[in-house]
Amino acid sequence: MNYKIEGGNLPVLLCHLEAGEEMMCEGGSMSWMDDEIEMKTEGGGIGKVFGRMFSGEKMFQNRYIANRPGEIAFASSFPGSIRAINVTPDKPVIAQKSAFLASFGNIEVSVFFQKKIKAGLFGGEGFIMQKFSGNGIVFIEIDGSAVEYDIAAGDCKIVDTGYLAAMDATCSIDTRTVKGIKNALFGGEGLFNTVVNGPGHIIVQTMPIMKTAAAIDPFITKTSASAD
Repeated sequence: MNYKIEGGNLPVLLCHLEAGEEMMCEGGSMSWMDDEIEMKTEGGGIGKVFGRMFSGEKMFQNRYIANRPGEIAFASSFPGSIRAINVTPDKPVIAQKSAFLASFGNIEVSVFFQKKIKAGLFGGEGFIMQKFSGNGIVFIEIDGSAVEYDIAAGDCKIVDTGYLAAMDATCSIDTRTVKGIKNALFGGEGLFNTVVNGPGHIIVQTMPIMKTAAAIDPFITKTSASAD
């Protein structure tokens, strides 16, 4: 399989498959493909089906198999970036809900539960994220541009709500209370920040979809009110 990502901040993943090669994606993610490629819809066990639902994905996945060499395309659902991440048995990856776009190879998509209640309640990423394990390449959607860091053991990165896109499974998430009453009340960052502890690699995003929605909502509301 050869792939390239085009389209700038409205990206699309273009994958050229050789005969016998296949890719997986959630239902509805395929944008266009050659006639040489065949689709098969799969659900898996009941646990996997509901696991995908809880992690923000559709309940069924589509498998695309190349009967002869051909191209298949997966466009991003939101302005941003597409990142290709190599997954190995000793290096699973954790990502935000709904990050999964497509995969090549033996990639297992499962639910990742936050172990710390405080991190799940106040860390901004929620109790449920996605976990990618196995051996292959997973392609994920990033809201806006992606910025990547390597965090050493014993070090951490403080991230505002919604900005963490993905991290190595060796990282862990915690929360930290914003110090100072004045900072907490008037600083605009809320009472808690997400703390991502190393060691491991992380990807942060510049335009979280929830932040974007909150920013444009007053204008949409005003336009709707004017129309009425």
